[in-house]
Amino acid sequence: MLADRMLLQPAEQRLAALPLSCAVQLPGGRRIGPAGATLRLVVRDMRALMHLAQGAIGRLAEDYVEGRLEIDGRLRDLMAAAPALLASDPTAPRSGRMARWMQYTRRALWERTHHSRARDAAQIQHHYDVSDDFYALWLDPRRVYSCAYFARDTMDLAQAQEAKLDHICRKLLLRPGERFIDIGAGWGGLLLWAAEHYGVDATGITLSRNQYLHVNRLIEQKGLQGRVRMLLQDYRDVDESQPFDKVASVGMVEHVGRPNLPLYFAKIRRLLRPGGLLLNHGITAGGTDNPQLDGGMGDFIEKYIFPGGQLVHVGVMMDTLSRGGLEALDAECLRPHYARTLWCWVDALESRIDEARRVLGEHSDKVLRAYRLYLAGSAMGFEQGWISLFQILGSRPDGVVEARAGAGTRLRAAQCAYPFNRDYMYRGSAGRAAAPAGEAVR
Repeated sequence: MLADRMLLQPAEQRLAALPLSCAVQLPGGRRIGPAGATLRLVVRDMRALMHLAQGAIGRLAEDYVEGRLEIDGRLRDLMAAAPALLASDPTAPRSGRMARWMQYTRRALWERTHHSRARDAAQIQHHYDVSDDFYALWLDPRRVYSCAYFARDTMDLAQAQEAKLDHICRKLLLRPGERFIDIGAGWGGLLLWAAEHYGVDATGITLSRNQYLHVNRLIEQKGLQGRVRMLLQDYRDVDESQPFDKVASVGMVEHVGRPNLPLYFAKIRRLLRPGGLLLNHGITAGGTDNPQLDGGMGDFIEKYIFPGGQLVHVGVMMDTLSRGGLEALDAECLRPHYARTLWCWVDALESRIDEARRVLGEHSDKVLRAYRLYLAGSAMGFEQGWISLFQILGSRPDGVVEARAGAGTRLRAAQCAYPFNRDYMYRGSAGRAAAPAGEAVR
């Protein structure tokens, strides 16, 4: 057909521009590309060839999940080739005034309908309640589902996740007996680490029923009842009558939605006592002015992985935090750490793919196809700088400007517990937990 022939030339041009050899087998047996290619794409539906010709890699990912395309080759090779398939920079806003207007109008309408309490709960459960056993196959033993911190290059994933948990606790200057809340506590890694290694009174919240049940079982097994609690609760509903000394939010802000960011940071401010510290750890957009990754990648993640998820640039995050009455004290980019974390997850899942099929049961093929591309594609996105990861340390200033002794405050006008230097974050820390200097762990 003429339409099919018109797709072949641009598809062949894209294949020729790749950094490695790739061949495409079309319906009927025709082949384009070299024999013995590193990658082989088997087109079962000509829509996949159209998406290849257009450079729409998100659409190609959807074709793979839906069975319209098969991929024969290593995921690392596929992700090495993917950036060259793109028609344009996926972090750039659409060109042309009308195209930009339509993009932002569409996104504004989407934002208005995707962040009610009921919708947020359903979206979180869609992702996190896929199967606890499935996540356990490829996460570390603590099931920490966020960026690790490779404090030493020789660390494995489990060690790097413990280093991340401790890095957060150190940044927050956690002290025994302090009231600490982990917003979006996942499977309890940070919540339990902070309680066991830093002696805090710890509260965690989640909208995932599976996570809620899992963490409460761990609390009972570890004998931490009375000092640690996990609640099935929306962050907007957390009791403000007894402010917390320290607040952490890890991998949660991505689910809030841009319109709700002012509400989110205002809520955190009300949860914090004056002088208390906040650690916000979240994925951010690499582009400064794009509502989502282009090339169909944002649409793919919305449809198959994180419905309701939304990223903003770190500049937007800092601005909204500040407008919410919080002071930003320190920001650390962990983008390369997340790329390495994701490749660890990819390798773990690939090594246990048959177990994953058994765990997921009836719908395993579609779920596995989506997650394989999501994890590897995200690793590529962090490597390319299309997305990033920032830990932002902030405080609720207490308004006290005179010099004070103790409480970690050594400088006049600090207005919070932060000592305004980074030495305490790294002193004695080589990726192993330790109590803050001079503190006992209970």
